[in-house]
Amino acid sequence: MSNIQKQFLQFLLRWALNSLGLWIAVRLIGSINYSGAISDILVAGFILSVVNAVLKPIFVILALPMIIISLGFFMLIVNGFMVYLTAALSPGLQMGFGSAILAGIVVGLINYALTHLFDLRVKANQT
Repeated sequence: MSNIQKQFLQFLLRWALNSLGLWIAVRLIGSINYSGAISDILVAGFILSVVNAVLKPIFVILALPMIIISLGFFMLIVNGFMVYLTAALSPGLQMGFGSAILAGIVVGLINYALTHLFDLRVKANQT
């Protein structure tokens, strides 16, 4: 498998995980307005994946002094801003900045847990 194919598969996995995380966040956080269509969650997951791949590294570099001073807690604000930006660009998703920070925590936890589980499966199958 070529490197481009691996990166594409990784992007598809991130898209699926971000969509799942957003769907769970919508169900858990009552202050998020959602149209109810699964296509809107998939579009928002795609937008979040692109925003995280393109803009998040730039924001992390710009916010690095605050991240260091806060011992990493400022990453919650950066993640929340990425979700807030996603909601602003998504047609069927609306939320305030506070809800976006909470949604960023939920999406991050889902991504971490499922990616870790997926990585363990890949390693188990390789040995």
